[in-house]
Amino acid sequence: MSIDIDKLMRLPIPVVRQTLTPRDIAFYALSIGMGRDPLDARQLPYVDPLQGPKVMPAMVLVMAHPGFYLGHPDSGVDPKGVLHADQAIEITGTIPAEGEVESRTRITEVIDKGEGKAALILAETELSAEGAVFARLNRTTFIRGGGGFGGPSAPANPAPVRPAPEGPPDYVVDLDTGGEQALLYRLNGDLNPLHSDPELARKLGFERPILHGLCTMGVVCHALLRALGDYRADAMRKVSLRFSKPVSPGETIRTEIWNDGAFRASVPSRDAIVIEGGLAIFDKSNP
Repeated sequence: MSIDIDKLMRLPIPVVRQTLTPRDIAFYALSIGMGRDPLDARQLPYVDPLQGPKVMPAMVLVMAHPGFYLGHPDSGVDPKGVLHADQAIEITGTIPAEGEVESRTRITEVIDKGEGKAALILAETELSAEGAVFARLNRTTFIRGGGGFGGPSAPANPAPVRPAPEGPPDYVVDLDTGGEQALLYRLNGDLNPLHSDPELARKLGFERPILHGLCTMGVVCHALLRALGDYRADAMRKVSLRFSKPVSPGETIRTEIWNDGAFRASVPSRDAIVIEGGLAIFDKSNP
């Protein structure tokens, strides 16, 4: 069903404020699988408030989360056709470990791939604390069958397509997910039932509820933080990626990482690439 562009552009995306607590910080890290190795002391400050709280940088993906606003009946979008296509984060300041943060989200472009084809919704979120922006998030949402509304067929400033990395990776990190991972992760604010309701998942063509794309990204950011940042939270500056296939809770995610920051992720058990075109930028000036 073609999106209703007038409704979509009138949709009031909420400004959200959240008061961060040590529990929130630890819960996010646990929800992306940190702490699964009880002997890895480097992870403890992220998951144990008594040793932290240390903020996992990927937590900017859920801070003051606006929720599944495209599921609102006035969005002009069929919520059953919504899939996350790509995501980028940029850390521009110090991520607060306590106090109030605010998110402001706006739709920047809507792309029309044609009648019966997809629509792409590009959105930007700014996160701020005490009036200062500390992170920007950019995402593209794929709307199955949402095209045909008469919009532009391509973004005004398309991001360059990164070629696949060459040669063997410099790091390979395997991280397990649990069968309950999506049920935990959705408590960060994204209650899309695709990640919890088996019947709905089957109706949408999946064998079972799938992991949130942003949960998969959180697991991959954990792998990047381990390989490129030695668990230094302040080292991660930018991460961008494309989602190519979904992950099921309980699967192992393998992240292959190159020294120039290129990365991709797969599920080895079914030889499926789940993240492509990844690029991570780390600040290694203050080890």
